[in-house]
Amino acid sequence: MFANPSPDQIRSLLQEAKTIAVVGLSPRPDRPSYRVSRAMQGFGYRIVPVRPAVAEVLGEKAWARLSEIPFAVDMVDVFRAGDQIDPIVDECIALGVKRLWLQDGVINEAAAQRARAAGITVVMDRCVWRDYMELVL
Repeated sequence: MFANPSPDQIRSLLQEAKTIAVVGLSPRPDRPSYRVSRAMQGFGYRIVPVRPAVAEVLGEKAWARLSEIPFAVDMVDVFRAGDQIDPIVDECIALGVKRLWLQDGVINEAAAQRARAAGITVVMDRCVWRDYMELVL
C-alpha cells in the first residue's frame, strides 16, 4: 500500500526543489492549477507549464510534454485525473525526474508505486501549496 513521505521529508523536498513543471496547468485564473501555481511562483519557484495548445501561462512558455522541456526540472506537479497518470509516470521515469507530486484528488496507487520503484520520490493526493504553507513557512 502506498504511503506518502513523512512531513519532514515533504518539507525537505519543497526546500530543495526550485523549478516545478506543472502538468495540466490551466491558463484560467479560476482553476485550482492556476491558483496553486501562481502562489508557488510567488514563493520563488519557477513554474514551467506543461499543457498542449497553450503558448504560455503565468508568464512562462508552455510545453506540450515534459520531454520537450529543454532543461531539467526539480519536480513534476500533476493536475490531471488519476486514470491519466500512467503516461506521465512513464515520461518521468524516462527523463530521470526525481520528484513527482500528484495534487489533491489525483490518485493512482499503481502508478505511484511504479514511480517510487524507479527511484522517484512521490507525494500523492496532497496540495503542494497547502503543504508549503504548513511545513515550510
